[in-house]
Amino acid sequence: MTRTVVISGASSGIGRATAERFAAAGDRVVNLDLRPPEPDTGESGWIRCDTTDWAQVESVLDDVHHRTGRLDVVIANAGVSIRHAVLDITRAEASRVLEVNLLGVLGLWRAAASVMVERRSGVLLATASTNGSVGYPYYADYNASKAGVLALCRSFALELSPYVRVACVSPGYVLTPMQRAEYTDEMLAEVDRGIPIGRHAAPKEIAEAFFFLASDGAGYITGQQLVVDGGELAGGVASRFGTTWARQNDAALTRPSG
Repeated sequence: MTRTVVISGASSGIGRATAERFAAAGDRVVNLDLRPPEPDTGESGWIRCDTTDWAQVESVLDDVHHRTGRLDVVIANAGVSIRHAVLDITRAEASRVLEVNLLGVLGLWRAAASVMVERRSGVLLATASTNGSVGYPYYADYNASKAGVLALCRSFALELSPYVRVACVSPGYVLTPMQRAEYTDEMLAEVDRGIPIGRHAAPKEIAEAFFFLASDGAGYITGQQLVVDGGELAGGVASRFGTTWARQNDAALTRPSG
């Protein structure tokens, strides 16, 4: 059986690796992203889509369902983050993070669920984060958005069972282009020293978690998050960032006013 798998934000990073994993298994993959994958190896059909535009999302999913006759797995992966101290967050930045990371998930899942409930079958998945379970400095709005995704997961699971399963993958640190853009080599090395496995995850390792949750082997899993973090939360990394983090925090709170 060839499944139809829709993934938002599948042009790079975790989404790209996840699209490649499903395509390698013979699934028909549709990538909803504002930009095409580079390079485009043809492993997924790219559709330009802004997942914060609910009307556009509904139209695209209706078209995919009409063309393929199926809508088996929908993964809300599109996300943004902005590294900033709580005192520096602007309303515009926070609104953008929440629009993409939280309302984008809600809109995509809602549109997909209307099809899946009618078909009495389907799997809704999303990229959450360890940031949704514990506190991290410099990402307050991002943390809140991921905690919200976990709440959506539980709510959707309760309302859509037994026909539609809902789950999240909560990665720890993953070496994606977005991570690279926000962290220096020194910062990456410091984080690695605090992770029990001793390194960032590769995007393909997160992709394997998504592939499992979409499989029959995960048929009794709903309303849950699968944490893939190299032991990060078990090791308490979130609350012990080390002296460099402490110095940064002290500098941020004691900067001159005005």
